[in-house]
Amino acid sequence: MNIDLLKELTEAHGTSGYEDAIRDIVRRELSGVGELSTDSMGNLICKKVGSGSGPAKKLMLAAHMDEIGFVAKFIDSNGFIRLNPLGGWDPRQMNSQRVVVHTKGGPVKGVLMHGTKPAHLLSDAEKAQGQKLDDFFVDLGLTADEVKATVRLGDQVTMDGRFARMGKHLACKSMDDRVAVFVMIEALKAAGSHEVDVYAVATVQEEIGLRGATAAGWSIQPDIAVALDITLANDIPGVPEPDQITKLGAGTAIKIMDSSLICHPKVVEHFRTLAEENQIPHQMEILSRGGTDAGGIQRLHGGIPSFTLSIPSRYVHTVNETVHEDDVQASIDLLTRYIENAHLGNYSY
Repeated sequence: MNIDLLKELTEAHGTSGYEDAIRDIVRRELSGVGELSTDSMGNLICKKVGSGSGPAKKLMLAAHMDEIGFVAKFIDSNGFIRLNPLGGWDPRQMNSQRVVVHTKGGPVKGVLMHGTKPAHLLSDAEKAQGQKLDDFFVDLGLTADEVKATVRLGDQVTMDGRFARMGKHLACKSMDDRVAVFVMIEALKAAGSHEVDVYAVATVQEEIGLRGATAAGWSIQPDIAVALDITLANDIPGVPEPDQITKLGAGTAIKIMDSSLICHPKVVEHFRTLAEENQIPHQMEILSRGGTDAGGIQRLHGGIPSFTLSIPSRYVHTVNETVHEDDVQASIDLLTRYIENAHLGNYSY
């Protein structure tokens, strides 16, 4: 497994609408694999033509490049930066983090803090109030004039997370969804002969409403759509077993449904059969809340058979998003087999 590439992807910075750095990496990795193009939203599309004779089915793969983050929305008289979120943040996971503010002149390091008195000065009533996202600010260690001369409203702010390998666990910020971008790249490279035309799309703006995939899906008009994303692995203390969704190390996750779509049952069965026939470790996934790019594609053009292949991840939407090396490899293997066999699927009713 190309761990160096996964590290590069997850440590790169790019919030929704600002995916340039990740797009450059994907473009480099897929150069020579297929015909590359970008659309006006910033989706990067790699078309790999199938080997079949006659008109080929179009298989669209979608893995989003953006990570959750913020943009600077206000600089106060003391130079502290207030934030507008891009994506779903839990304020409990934002405390005392390091961040990067991406200015026109280059990245600037800062600290993300909660605007409250130190704990030893809080009353019991104040402690019980909880935290709100609006109470957080970024401190760059500069004067107000220096901050205003450096930072423009709308500059993106990302977490300053670093990749870590812990046994067979791999942790970093933005495993959501760079690990799926990694899976897409590696499967596309590994796939042997395939009859479908593959449109592998590194999508934009998923975290704020599946926007890039919906635009790309409208343009490509695929016959089949497979989104690649992380899913919750809540196999940790404090979470009841029925709410764990998936477990790290138990294999790639074949999604049945989430809140954005019910995966096409015949596509689900096709993936399940391929996993069983090829002895690829897998688990079935039902996610009651959360969605993927497949939900944005499914309802286009009168309906498109759509499905999501998931990589289990602990600590989602934190700087410590963690996956298991074996699950990542199983995801690559199953997607590779599907690319080679997608033409055999009959998903009509």
